[in-house]
Amino acid sequence: MGQYVDWLVMLLTGSLLLVWIYRALYNWLHAPPGMKRLRLGKGGEWSADEPGVQVLEANGYTVSSGKHRVPIVVGWNGNRLQSRLYIDYIAERDGKLYVVKCARDRQPMEWTGSGIRDRLIAFALMLPESSGVLYVDAADGTVHEITFEIGVYER
Repeated sequence: MGQYVDWLVMLLTGSLLLVWIYRALYNWLHAPPGMKRLRLGKGGEWSADEPGVQVLEANGYTVSSGKHRVPIVVGWNGNRLQSRLYIDYIAERDGKLYVVKCARDRQPMEWTGSGIRDRLIAFALMLPESSGVLYVDAADGTVHEITFEIGVYER
């Protein structure tokens, strides 16, 4: 009798193991292709005296990290070109994470849908867990919260 119980336990254990392996393979095969996730470090140095930080804090945001340099390698006709994107700050408010870009005099923002898209969508796509991009104009003391809804178009 004990021999049958042992076989039953082994059969049940083997069946559960096969079901677990089948489900893991099924989920792996049917999952969307993964992207390499960007992981930002603690960022560069920043201080509370910087105009961008002061404007963010005056508008209720907390700066959680300083400047980030994101290296990018571009393949072009068999060549490898190196470039980079700069994130000025990472800020938080109400439990939401934001990528921050500060206004530059030599690169004025074109406040149209295509102008905002061309300048800032890369930052939203780079960190999909963020709630949007904050565009800080320290000269005006303004913070513009920009979000992108990709694939949603309303007439």
